[in-house]
Amino acid sequence: MAVEAQRQPVTDTKKAVSAVRRYAPEAILAALSSAVLLGLAPIFGKQALREGMDIFALVVLRTGSAAAILWIVFAFRYRQYLYIYPAGLIACATAGFINGVGSLMYYSGLARLDASVAQLLYTTNPLILALLLKLDGQPISRLTLLRMFIAFPAVAFLITGGSAHSGRLIGMLLMLGGGFMYALHLAVTQRTLRDMPSQTVTLYTLTAMAITVLPSALAIRTPLTHTPSIAFVGAIGLTIVTVFSRLLLFVSVKRMGGLQAALLGLSELLVSIVTAFIFFGEQLTPMQWLAAIALMISVALVSREHDLRAHHISEGWLAWVYGVFERIR
Repeated sequence: MAVEAQRQPVTDTKKAVSAVRRYAPEAILAALSSAVLLGLAPIFGKQALREGMDIFALVVLRTGSAAAILWIVFAFRYRQYLYIYPAGLIACATAGFINGVGSLMYYSGLARLDASVAQLLYTTNPLILALLLKLDGQPISRLTLLRMFIAFPAVAFLITGGSAHSGRLIGMLLMLGGGFMYALHLAVTQRTLRDMPSQTVTLYTLTAMAITVLPSALAIRTPLTHTPSIAFVGAIGLTIVTVFSRLLLFVSVKRMGGLQAALLGLSELLVSIVTAFIFFGEQLTPMQWLAAIALMISVALVSREHDLRAHHISEGWLAWVYGVFERIR
């Protein structure tokens, strides 16, 4: 019996490693596909804002339309994903509220900055997520500390470095705040995905986001009826990007965890920089390019991390939060 008890953990570990390897290609493809779509988000958003759409109108329209599309599709074709247990609903609502507030910060910051610089600042979210997950009980590796040491000075230079963008402190702080909220919502949903399909998490998280941003409609200065029709092209593109990127994002988070999904998702930065140059003629200064390269090196070092598995077991603040959720039946 003692021998069997010793062999059981080894067998379970082998099964876990085998599962990780089997789903790794699917998770990586989902994360990279989501990144390409998310890289287009600031471009569509900037186009709509430049053409005269109000910031809050854009956020409400984009999030509400994306949630409505998912409800219609799931109600007619995939009803099995509509079921959710009470604790899961509360977790998704919490994550949606967090990301809803973050989206308001994101698009408010985007309106004040070039799309490429805005996305550079937003890419701090994986490092923030790493810190949040380590505070939940995972030890911070020396490599993670090195990556933070490289990235945070780069971000500081993007905020204060000599360029036409210096002085836009409010916009930059809003983007950093949006990145923090995005990281926090990924930390919450990673635990939620342990017990639910990624499609269900996407549906209810996005619905909670739509409800969260709805009150901001009271702050709309330019109603949609007075918005130029060309601005709706960007809004429609942003809505489509939101639907598919969210579905793919939570598939990757379920398979490999929020941190690795977010780090792979940083390839969206390259998409944003290239498309911002093509459509808006935006360019970074040489010193900003150095800061951007430092930031990309920091996140690329994930390839040297030893543990790429999703960690659904919490020991710190997330365990406490979910303890509260799970008492609700």
